[in-house]
Amino acid sequence: MNDRVDESPRSDSRDALRSAASELRMATFRLARRLRSQRAVDTMSDGQFAVLAALTMHGEHTLGQLAERERVTAPSMNRTVSLLEEAGYVSRTPDEDDRRKVTIALTDAGRLVVDETVRRRDAWLEQALADLSGHERQTLAAAAEIMRKVADT
Repeated sequence: MNDRVDESPRSDSRDALRSAASELRMATFRLARRLRSQRAVDTMSDGQFAVLAALTMHGEHTLGQLAERERVTAPSMNRTVSLLEEAGYVSRTPDEDDRRKVTIALTDAGRLVVDETVRRRDAWLEQALADLSGHERQTLAAAAEIMRKVADT
């Protein structure tokens, strides 16, 4: 039996790829965490904001559609929507044809929260980018395009 570790160039390449993947994952999570901390309502959870953002981007949804979009159970989404409704960020409207269905829509207050959170996140990131060199900003712009490509696979 051969107990030697594969020291071929292919093994080195896999190790380098694994290391690069780990570094990218950690940097991406850290940046995402910093961006998420920039919010208009400090007490709002990431899940609650995700619902407001989904309604902003995709319009009205039923509870089931929101649960599916956010990959949570319907009871969990119902709790999230209830909290958002109590805060005045969303409204529920019963379906005229099927009273069991309810449409969830963003209110003006909810739209303001999304707009202000996006503004704060963009401002934070703009300031962070301003502290970098032109070459570093170009590198990040190229990396953003590559990251979108990876995310779309």
